[in-house]
Amino acid sequence: MDCSIIIRAYNEGRHLGRLLEGIQQQSVKDIEIILVDSGSSDETLAIAEAYAARIVHIQPQDFTFGRSLNLGLAAATHELVVIASAHVYPVYPDWLERLLEPFNNPATGLTYGKQRGSPGSSTGRRASGPGSSTPNEYGGRRGRSTQTTKFSEHEIFARWFPEEPNLEQTQPFCNNANAAIRKRLWNEHSYDETLTGLEDLAWAKWALNQGYSLAYVPAAEIIHIHNETPRGVFNRYRREAMAFKRIYPEAHFSLYDFIRMVSSNIINDLWQAAQQKVLVSSFASIFWFRWNQFWGTYQGYRQSLEWNWQLRQTFYYPRGLEPEQTNKRDVEPIRYNR
Repeated sequence: MDCSIIIRAYNEGRHLGRLLEGIQQQSVKDIEIILVDSGSSDETLAIAEAYAARIVHIQPQDFTFGRSLNLGLAAATHELVVIASAHVYPVYPDWLERLLEPFNNPATGLTYGKQRGSPGSSTGRRASGPGSSTPNEYGGRRGRSTQTTKFSEHEIFARWFPEEPNLEQTQPFCNNANAAIRKRLWNEHSYDETLTGLEDLAWAKWALNQGYSLAYVPAAEIIHIHNETPRGVFNRYRREAMAFKRIYPEAHFSLYDFIRMVSSNIINDLWQAAQQKVLVSSFASIFWFRWNQFWGTYQGYRQSLEWNWQLRQTFYYPRGLEPEQTNKRDVEPIRYNR
């Protein structure tokens, strides 16, 4: 099974090499790599060229998430197109194989895989690798990374990307940091270039309306590196909330919702951190992360109406107080040199 991989990047020299190294080690070998670069001034382009990636340029002033994807898809030559963030990297050498496998069903329009936080994070959570592997071991031989994922984002990943697969998903949640689509469907309906985010959700909603299903594949696992400031968290969730209100005009997120979501998620995170014995190291970040997450959401959703309860639970509600269950795999994870 062959594929094109589209990577959107801007000054991702610190992370891009590990993703490209992981792609080289995949069991799928016929891979076309397309980097859509929006004006990088670091070593991003040199790293991409070293791995024989095709480079598509977009001017920074013209960038939107949807527009960069449309440019990459227009350049892709394969029918199956994988979309990956430049600051992710695969855990296993069968990442692409597992991600593309659901397309054997002609009714599958989109697939997406599991995401977990970056190495070196202040969490006691174990990953789903063989034996007693933890996320920190996926980073190769150079020890613990300084790129840490905040504890609350680990909880978000665990809520959004569970261990159980769903190969016939009928609601549009997905994430373009680790996803794949059929190019012929994109030829019918391109990504919305006017959205401030969640272009993946909007496209998935269209695909479902056309009678296609989505497939969630937890075995297609990547590590997603986020190390945002409080302001960065606020801006990300505000931008995504603005996009969500565009996609679902009936949406609302009131001041009461803000207070309820902040308090319930903080309580959940504190409980989880205590269970994992990282409460002291995670205490402060739990408060500022959740505050900025939902304050940004509140600002983005001002004066909206009601919306789908299932999506509301997926995006905002804590995952519950039960400990996370992980599925161990028999596949040896990739050992990175970078």
